[in-house]
Amino acid sequence: MHYVDLDSYSRKWIFTHASMPVEENDLAQIRPFTQARSSQLWGEHISRQSPDADHFEKGDWAAEKKMWSEPVEWQQAWDEDEPALPQEILDFIDWEDNTTVYFCYEKYNLIETKWGVFKRNWKNFLFFDDGPILMGKKKTQVIWFQSNGNCTLGHRPK
Repeated sequence: MHYVDLDSYSRKWIFTHASMPVEENDLAQIRPFTQARSSQLWGEHISRQSPDADHFEKGDWAAEKKMWSEPVEWQQAWDEDEPALPQEILDFIDWEDNTTVYFCYEKYNLIETKWGVFKRNWKNFLFFDDGPILMGKKKTQVIWFQSNGNCTLGHRPK
């Protein structure tokens, strides 16, 4: 089994918090991976050596500054009542709503969902903004969110 039941997920509260509850239909599509599966996917797609975004080093594609755009501000949109992701992000990502995405908090904590679910509930995912990376399955575009309220947009190697 590759998934943890959402009820058993340590960060379930970010999706059920009274101030920003996620609709049942979307909750059913938020699927945390087990630590073992998270580690496997992190190693295959992000880094074989670094456990989280704070520790990327030489040899990690994400450590290459040339991979990333200039910072895009996301914090202001998160703080406002407007539910949409910042337009720069929406302009960069051209995925269908049913595209499978991985939201990668760190090596042992990845969530699988759909791009449409993420777009509707992105503020919930970013309750923890300590360097998570969003990537699409079989896609090159990635978004790296930083806790300073910015994110960078890039393309990972295939």
